[in-house]
Amino acid sequence: MTKHIPFNEEFLFRQLFDSESCTYTYLLGDVETKECVLIDPVLEQVDRDIQLIKELGLSLKFAMNTHVHADHVTGTGLLKTKCNCKSLISKISGALADVYVDPGDKVQFGKFSLSVRPTPGHTNGCVTYVCDSQGIAFTGDALLIRGCGRTDFQEGNSGTLFESVHKQIFSLPDNFRLFPAHDYKGFTSTTVLEEKTLNPRLTKSKEEFINIMNNLNLAYPKKIDIAVPANKKCGIQD
Repeated sequence: MTKHIPFNEEFLFRQLFDSESCTYTYLLGDVETKECVLIDPVLEQVDRDIQLIKELGLSLKFAMNTHVHADHVTGTGLLKTKCNCKSLISKISGALADVYVDPGDKVQFGKFSLSVRPTPGHTNGCVTYVCDSQGIAFTGDALLIRGCGRTDFQEGNSGTLFESVHKQIFSLPDNFRLFPAHDYKGFTSTTVLEEKTLNPRLTKSKEEFINIMNNLNLAYPKKIDIAVPANKKCGIQD
């Protein structure tokens, strides 16, 4: 068993869930300065998120996404309207935003920061946000718990995803906790070591991984024709 890095007492962390899309939204904040960020907000859950932020006495600095989602509409646009925050996404995603990040950039909130690691493969613009001081990373759809994001649409490339996970996520310390954008089996987090040793897809060779991904035969995402155009424009804003 690996020993986790304990959270700083001034680091606020909340994991929130949308049951329809099985999406996790993450609220991170600095208890002292009150600055906070939301990672991967969902449109239908904006009122819940705002209520929690107000209850905790926080000020939302960024509503940010790990990538352009295909299974739900982001809450970023509505949060901008209601909270006067800024939207943030990777520059290569091609989506509209107030702030664009590149690999190696840092997203600052209070005394804490998230470093940006490029993890394309599910989409070209996928990034993983890493909080080194707290030993955690937010992997979006690149790496899921005992799985990974699909690669059969929206710029997907299995070989690229394999390289991204191994070079940018599996290179983190073994005890870092990983928090994905989705889970469909009731799990909430994993670790680098767990996924390096137990992930049924990403423990295979690159060639085997590509073959697995090419034969998943997944259904067409229900909301993709609505979600992707909306998310390219920072979400529905009214």
